[in-house]
Amino acid sequence: MSEDALVNTGAVRWPDADSAYLAVRRMQIKLHRWAGEDASRRFGDLWNLVYDPAFLVHAWERVAGNKGARTPGIDRATVAWIETCVGVEVFLNHIRNSLKSGEFQPVEVRQAMIPKGASGKLRKLGIPTVADRVVQASLKAILEPIFEADFKPCSYGFRPNRRAQDAIAEIQFYGTRGYQWVLEADIKACFDEISHSALMDRLRFRIKDKRICALVKAFLKSGIMTVAGEREKTSAGTPQGGILSPLLANIALSALDEYFDHQWQQEMGNRLQREKRIRHGQGNWKIIRYADDFALVVFGEKHHAEALREEVAAVLAPLGPGCVRSRIVG
Repeated sequence: MSEDALVNTGAVRWPDADSAYLAVRRMQIKLHRWAGEDASRRFGDLWNLVYDPAFLVHAWERVAGNKGARTPGIDRATVAWIETCVGVEVFLNHIRNSLKSGEFQPVEVRQAMIPKGASGKLRKLGIPTVADRVVQASLKAILEPIFEADFKPCSYGFRPNRRAQDAIAEIQFYGTRGYQWVLEADIKACFDEISHSALMDRLRFRIKDKRICALVKAFLKSGIMTVAGEREKTSAGTPQGGILSPLLANIALSALDEYFDHQWQQEMGNRLQREKRIRHGQGNWKIIRYADDFALVVFGEKHHAEALREEVAAVLAPLGPGCVRSRIVG
């Protein structure tokens, strides 16, 4: 087998957790390298990775080790029940066979209402079944290294080795260098209202494997079982609570990063460009985003920050999320 060959899926032998991690990590490094070497490359022939034993074992370990392992989806099955009454290998073998045969179909997420911060308000959480979580975790292990090669440094939310403190530190860095105005913004109901068609278009820019795209779309369209026990279709959004949802949200919202990063690189990327813009009364700005919260730090006047509201709205309009709530801080 050549170095660049995909993982062999012929043998039905379930590796231990450490071996699975190493096999998945090796494949992820290759995917990330290939994506980084060719920004126009579209990836096909990924489907066999979704049901590869190493990817499924690695996905199970992620799901079983998550704090939500005791929380069931609509089938009421928990990780502990599967371990005790079904057996992990039997469970994973069933998932593998259904994926290979094309019979796998995600089911509705179970809606739960949880507190949102200290305000006492509630937000919706969509809880998939354990089986759907495992498949989502396997999908994420494949897609994330590809899209990580494209994501911009200004994005910090739900990304490997990045955290909110890093985003805060970057804002503070610019704040001490004359960027005295900040357009603070968040996207209302972002996870609930992202356009499926816009998201799938951005996914297909990198992924040409139709089975992978169809599976992602099936998760987006799987529906919701409400607290009242009613089934609702999902015509937009990616429910909070799914393992895949943060990555899909970043794929969609990276359009915002790309727009302002391109502006920065082309028009404000060096000191001479920035100084020239200031002399001509234009101002300079840079975006820092954490999930659906973002800030545009501005060197210039307050009206420069105010004008950015329209640009933000224009970039986000095709993506379909709700209104942008913003304020100017200086």
